[in-house]
Amino acid sequence: MNAEKRGDSENGLDFVYPFPVQNYQFTSQLKKFEMAYMDVSPEGEPIGNIVLFHGKNFCGCTWNATIDVLLAAGYRVIVPDQVGFCKSTKPTDYQFTFMQLALNTNNLLQSLNVTNATIMGHSMGGMLSARYALMFPSQTYRLVMVDPLGLENWFALGVPYQSIDVSYLTELNTTYESIQSYQQATYYGGTWNASYDVWVNMLLSIYKGPLGTHFAYNMASTTDMIFTQPIIQELPNLKMPSFLMIGDLDNTAIGKAWAPANVKPLLGHYEVLGKEVSAIIPNCTLVEFPGLGHAPQIQAPDTFHAALLGWLK
Repeated sequence: MNAEKRGDSENGLDFVYPFPVQNYQFTSQLKKFEMAYMDVSPEGEPIGNIVLFHGKNFCGCTWNATIDVLLAAGYRVIVPDQVGFCKSTKPTDYQFTFMQLALNTNNLLQSLNVTNATIMGHSMGGMLSARYALMFPSQTYRLVMVDPLGLENWFALGVPYQSIDVSYLTELNTTYESIQSYQQATYYGGTWNASYDVWVNMLLSIYKGPLGTHFAYNMASTTDMIFTQPIIQELPNLKMPSFLMIGDLDNTAIGKAWAPANVKPLLGHYEVLGKEVSAIIPNCTLVEFPGLGHAPQIQAPDTFHAALLGWLK
């Protein structure tokens, strides 16, 4: 993929994806939507289907290296952009819920005649993948969660609620520096590599693009969704084989930025959360990556993909 190449803007993002982008058109909450997705098959008959869910600050194309690895292993790979994100429709008013996004995705898969797949998600997408698996257990062959959000209930730990209006103002002030500093501290364990810039600039281009205010409101709304729809108490209900992949330096916590000083130290300890959560999920395998942060698939792709393929096989 030529990561710096630009193309025609699709729903506010002109970033060129590594494989052809298709659009699933549907109606939801009385509105018409486009859900962009990549659907890529290997040479020969696929050994299975894997669906990849992106995180809140990423897009489907950020899975580019993982897509290549899974294709080489023989999988058909389907990678949607959720409503409100990237190359999909950015509504001005939409009730964002994990159940709605899971339903949208399931309807997309049904339209592709995919009724059974391994569901794999990162960050917000990891939280969404768990919700999807709980809603559609018979259609979820296996579940992979990569540094998922939702391993703790931030409100219960003392983080106060922040309104969408306040979050929206914060989103409108997004800059390269605000994205880069957050990702360096959270995604990459305090380190930075110039290759990470492509994902910062991709995200920034949506904020600064023709639908930037719509996107900022969607991001404020999905922050609200993540904060107000905890899933930790339901994770023991997962029945399918699951794989929890954790970067031990990950410190992600929704609301940490506005949490009281005495609450901040309690949040986002993935080196502890991974062990605690994997112990309450039946048939769950945990792998931890020492020295890696919130995005191990980008920070150390060879190590990450070796662990992934080892479990899938």
